[in-house]
Amino acid sequence: MTVKFSKDHEWITVEGGIATVGITNHAQEQLGDVVYVELPKIGAQIVANASVATVESVKAASEVYTPVSGEVVEVNAELSGDPALVNRAAENEGWFMKIKLSTVSELDVLMDKAAYDKFVAG
Repeated sequence: MTVKFSKDHEWITVEGGIATVGITNHAQEQLGDVVYVELPKIGAQIVANASVATVESVKAASEVYTPVSGEVVEVNAELSGDPALVNRAAENEGWFMKIKLSTVSELDVLMDKAAYDKFVAG
């Protein structure tokens, strides 16, 4: 499964028209210990690059932006009871939401792993 990355430090995978979205390992390292995650509502219609979630850490609160448009079909309920899952497994079990894609071409502007690593390095 291909992973794509946004300049806002979100990752995304797509399977069967459903995108799984979370924040990158780099983002969680910058945040520090995550203590709270506010997720969007299931059924919410979202547009690419809009703020859809909030992450609070011991350092600060930060917005999470969606790299794609569509409908939220699932959220990671584990994060409400265990927000530190984002720190332990940001790019897999610490995912935030699943989105039924409405505009597949939005994936074309996202970076692959090599491009994202170069972007983060600066």
